[in-house]
Amino acid sequence: MRSRFWERYSLGELNRDEWEALCDGCGQCCLAREVEGTTVRVYSVACELLDIEGARCTDYENRLQRVPQCHELTPTSVPRYDWLPETCAYRRVHEGKPLPSWHPLLVGSRHEMREQGITVSHYAVRPESVRKKRMARHVVARWTVAKGRADCTLRSAACGRARSNVRGGRRSIQQRCGRTRIRR
Repeated sequence: MRSRFWERYSLGELNRDEWEALCDGCGQCCLAREVEGTTVRVYSVACELLDIEGARCTDYENRLQRVPQCHELTPTSVPRYDWLPETCAYRRVHEGKPLPSWHPLLVGSRHEMREQGITVSHYAVRPESVRKKRMARHVVARWTVAKGRADCTLRSAACGRARSNVRGGRRSIQQRCGRTRIRR
């Protein structure tokens, strides 16, 4: 990898190793989300492929085939994904911002992230453990995106078997986990 590549190159100029190293492994992009109008709600419900303790996908290479709604981050998709957390290195590099002080590329390991509670491992829950009527208890974040930006690319940040429904201007995530269906 090139020295301090995240400061010197755009997302489109990164090689595969640099691109993968830029991910801090927080797991936040693997949580269920709901978009209603310009409001994004994030739930503590993890994707079925997420190893919660390690905050890593258990089948990263095949995730897009196994879970069609899983979002592949690319230099062209990052600008459209308003649901990426403010701390996301892809988002920060795209916006010309520095990496957070705890980022593994700066400190050499993920230990500082865990100490500060940045990874989802201390609060994420398995999708099969949440009943539909209990979803509201699992909201961990909420924010507003610019009008017109909350597009269908926000179907689901969760990699689980999820799909989007659009009814009356409301987008919702429906996640199927065994017999559990989450629909808002």
